[in-house]
Amino acid sequence: MNTWARVAAISGALAVALGAFGAHGLKAHVTVEGLETWKTAAHYHLIHSVLLFVCALAPLEAKWTKRLISTGIIIFAGSLYIYVLSGVKFFAIITPLGGLSLILGWISLLFARPNESAPS
Repeated sequence: MNTWARVAAISGALAVALGAFGAHGLKAHVTVEGLETWKTAAHYHLIHSVLLFVCALAPLEAKWTKRLISTGIIIFAGSLYIYVLSGVKFFAIITPLGGLSLILGWISLLFARPNESAPS
């Protein structure tokens, strides 16, 4: 398994664990709005972990896609997780930068070329 596939697998496992933590461990500690925000973070985290895994295994030269998606996961989901736990507004303010990175990651797939060294 290549490095990006491993990163994606760890990211996916982390998304499930954080989603479960939000659903079961945070109920008594944050507002309903906070739980919804956490749920959004976990949802986007998991979806984009799957995309990262697919890109890691696809016979494409998708270096920028993998970089943008992983950066987007960290900034988008990470900032929301930290915001819910800390209440520090700064983290909510930077969340759109992570969203932009995710959008650019998807768009970069339009420009991904077939990897010549990948088996057909």
